[in-house]
Amino acid sequence: MTIRATHELHDRRRGRNVGVAVLLAAFAAIVFGLSVVKVQQTGGIQGFDHVLRPEMLPAQEGVGQ
Repeated sequence: MTIRATHELHDRRRGRNVGVAVLLAAFAAIVFGLSVVKVQQTGGIQGFDHVLRPEMLPAQEGVGQ
């Protein structure tokens, strides 16, 4: 014999849990969407590897002419 006592407290908790789950899923979707957009908008990214590369230097006028 199983005990199946449901109370209105259980229904309220379930409702809150569903609300929290929906908000958590929406937050994760927003963060994922922003990450995808940021990755797509940035072009070729070069990491900083502690080596001076010529393309990282600012352009200088009159040099090499």
